[in-house]
Amino acid sequence: MIGTPEAFTRSTVEREGAAGAAWIAELPRIVEELLTRWECVPDGEVMHGGVGIIVPVMRPAKGSAVLKVSFPHPGNVHEPDAFEAWGGRGAVLLHERDDERFAMLLERVRTSTLAEVEDGDEVVRVAGRLSRRLAVPAPAGLPRLQEQADAWEAHLERDAAELTHALPRYVVDAAVATVRELGRTQPDVLIHGDLHARNILRADREPWLAVDPKGHVGDPAYDGGTLLKSRALSLLAAEDLGRAVDRTLDVFVEAAELDRERVRRWAQLHAVQAAFWGRRHGFRVARSGPLLDAVTQFADRLAQVLTRPA
Repeated sequence: MIGTPEAFTRSTVEREGAAGAAWIAELPRIVEELLTRWECVPDGEVMHGGVGIIVPVMRPAKGSAVLKVSFPHPGNVHEPDAFEAWGGRGAVLLHERDDERFAMLLERVRTSTLAEVEDGDEVVRVAGRLSRRLAVPAPAGLPRLQEQADAWEAHLERDAAELTHALPRYVVDAAVATVRELGRTQPDVLIHGDLHARNILRADREPWLAVDPKGHVGDPAYDGGTLLKSRALSLLAAEDLGRAVDRTLDVFVEAAELDRERVRRWAQLHAVQAAFWGRRHGFRVARSGPLLDAVTQFADRLAQVLTRPA
C-alpha cells in the first residue's frame, strides 16, 4: 500500500472534515485497485498538490506515467474532459480515466514548474503561448463561465457592502461592469480556467505542458486575468507597479494573441475578487496577521492600477 503524505493528509482533513478523513482512509486501497487495473507499478515518491496525490508509475512496454487521484469535488469533475479535448496539444496526455474515483493516468512530465523561471517576461510569454494553444472549440457538456456571472455580481455587491475595505466605489463598479458586459455572453471556447505558472511544467515531448485545468468554457482573456493575479507577488517588489502591470499585459496579449482591453478588464475583476476574498478567507500565502494585511492591501493597489480612469 502506498503512503499518503502527512502534509496532504492534514490539509485535506482540515479543509474537508469528516468526509476528507474518510477519503484519506480509503485512498491507499483506491490507488492499489487502479494500479492493478491499469497495469502499473509505483516508480518514485508520492507527491501531492492541493487536492490530490500524484504517484509516478511504470507501465510494462508502455513506459512512464503518473496516477493522479483527487478528492471528489465539483471543481475537479471536468479535468479529464479538458485533457481529452486537447489530446496532448499544449497539455499532458490523458491515458486512462476513472471518473467515479476522480482518477486519471497521465503523461509523466518533470517536477519543475514555470514558476521557477526567473525571467518574468519569459514566464508570461510561455503562459500566453500555451493559453493560445489551449483555446479550442469547446466540447459539449462542459461548464460555461457565463453561468457564474449572476453569482459573481451578487458576491461583489455583497462584499462591497458588508466588508470593511479601501476600494473606491469606481473600482468595484468597473468590476461589476465587466461581469455585465463580458461575463454574461462568452465565446464557446475551452480554456484552462486556472492558468498560472505552477500549473505549467517542464516536459520532454514539448518544452512546457499545462496541468490541472478546470475545463471551463468561456473567454480566453479570462485566463489572462488569472495569470496576472497569480503574478501579484512577483509584482510586489516593482518600483513602478503601473509600469510592471502594463509590461505583463503587453507580453501576455502578444503571446496569446488576445485583445489587451479584454485581458485588462478580466484581470481587474480577478483583483477585486481577490481583495474581497482575502478579507473573508485569507490567502494561501497568508491566513492572518500582518502578512495578510499586506497582501490584501496590495490586492487593493493592483485592482486600482488595473481600473481605467472613467
